[in-house]
Amino acid sequence: MKEEILCAGYGGQGIMVMGRVLAYAAMNSGYHVTWMPSYGAEVRGGTAHSMVRVHSNSIASPAVRYPTSCIVMNKPSLLKFSKRVKSHGLLLIDSSKISDGEIKQAVVGLNNICVKKAPFTEIAMSLGEKKVANMVTVGAFNKVKKLFSIKELIKAVSFILRDKDELITINEKAILHGYNMEI
Repeated sequence: MKEEILCAGYGGQGIMVMGRVLAYAAMNSGYHVTWMPSYGAEVRGGTAHSMVRVHSNSIASPAVRYPTSCIVMNKPSLLKFSKRVKSHGLLLIDSSKISDGEIKQAVVGLNNICVKKAPFTEIAMSLGEKKVANMVTVGAFNKVKKLFSIKELIKAVSFILRDKDELITINEKAILHGYNMEI
């Protein structure tokens, strides 16, 4: 197993939590894992990305320059990171924030990658909480990649949000919704 994931979006979209949940689920699944956050200067509203490396063997560096999977939650992230996805990799896009025309333009020339999109933010709003778009995305990502069990993702979100009991249930619901949706 070798998966290198780059999660990117605006500060405030839960990009760091997304990376941490994936990293924790991987660790609990018995893999070697690194997680590395990167914040823009403004933090909330600025750009943010996190990198997660998941391997069967030890990992030399936490940096992910060319991801096997790239999750983008906004247009600036799509423009910045889409060209880095490795051949046969996955580009997962929140189409709530990026138009079809913008997506088509950004992926021109990208060959041999799987592009999947869904309105993750709109779905989160239909669940009653816009801020869980990141967990809807995590669920959908795991459905496509089949890296971890849903049980491990639920366990990870419960651990990461352990000091915020009021958020655990809606985040678990968001993961399950993302996992069960057609993408």
